[in-house]
Amino acid sequence: MTLPVIEPDLDLLRQERLLIDVRAPVEFLQGSLPGAVNLPLLDDDERRQVGIAYKHQGQAAAIELGHRLVSGSVKAERVRAWVQQAMQHPDAVLYCFRGGMRSQIAQQWLAEAGIKLPRIRGGWKVMRQRLCSRISAAAERPLLVVGGLTGCAKTRLIQSLPNGLDLEGCAHHKGSAFGRHPLLSPAQIDFEHDMGRSLLSNHETCVVEDESRHIGAVNIPLDFWHAMERAPRIRVEMPLDWRLEQIRRDYIDDLWAIYQNQFGDWLGWALMRKQLSSALLRLKKRLGSARLARLQRLQSLAFTEHERGNRQAHEAWLAPLLTEYYDPMYRYQLEKHSHCFLHVGDWHSCLEAAREWSANHLQPLAQHAVKQ
Repeated sequence: MTLPVIEPDLDLLRQERLLIDVRAPVEFLQGSLPGAVNLPLLDDDERRQVGIAYKHQGQAAAIELGHRLVSGSVKAERVRAWVQQAMQHPDAVLYCFRGGMRSQIAQQWLAEAGIKLPRIRGGWKVMRQRLCSRISAAAERPLLVVGGLTGCAKTRLIQSLPNGLDLEGCAHHKGSAFGRHPLLSPAQIDFEHDMGRSLLSNHETCVVEDESRHIGAVNIPLDFWHAMERAPRIRVEMPLDWRLEQIRRDYIDDLWAIYQNQFGDWLGWALMRKQLSSALLRLKKRLGSARLARLQRLQSLAFTEHERGNRQAHEAWLAPLLTEYYDPMYRYQLEKHSHCFLHVGDWHSCLEAAREWSANHLQPLAQHAVKQ
């Protein structure tokens, strides 16, 4: 029986076809393809046993052991899970690490159940190479960096641009001590894959927010980071009251909506308070004991007022956090790197400046393409 194979084309991600990852759960958690579901051929312990057999007895013995471990009701359950997904998503695609034995076995068992699904040639490994190549290619193209003090809505500006790359969105982190997402942070590989997927559109330019190389638990790929350091910059400047409102939405309102949706009112509230108080405590070394104690008192009072319906009370501790900690830190970085900005202005003028920069850099690229 001929089993269908398709090329490792990133159009699979553009088309949002369901990808069925038949690798073991431990492999999936280390990094998967964007949008994939994990329906493994072997679970972690079975994979471990087969690996030991392969090492000491060779491939044939490992294959034989695998078939013994996944047989009878175990096999039937796994095939049933694949069939269910195939029935719901007829254009689904299978893959394993290299597009080899595990995905072929899954194909074979599905075919015996009357369903033919293709597998990706080269599997996860080649698809990862293609996604990472998008990042490397973007690092070679015109790149613009948007800077500004905390609370200037730089992420929202990036999201307003068709060629904007939201690095914090890919990292599930807002890039500060208070920016941790309530849900699990992505693995480094998943962060890179999400970056690659975000770069699938054929924009010849890219606009990103000014970030340190580390965003939460992940790192920006080195070649892209070096490109960011070399790139021209624009800077958003907004008054403190405007920034406070933005920070309150980010750190309080949006965070509470996520916690409430995921954990309900009581537990969500307790978890949000714990996250924000822990984030403040982590700044003890930089804030100093006296300033930390003052901010902790203000934060505690703000939570009490929040429970009474006054969310704006958080501005009492957010304002000094901005003016006494984040703003001086950002200005120090400015002096340290001596960046020359192409444009400095309010949020709307910076959005227009980013659009103008993008349009100006498209023209020479288009002329170069015509000459070729």
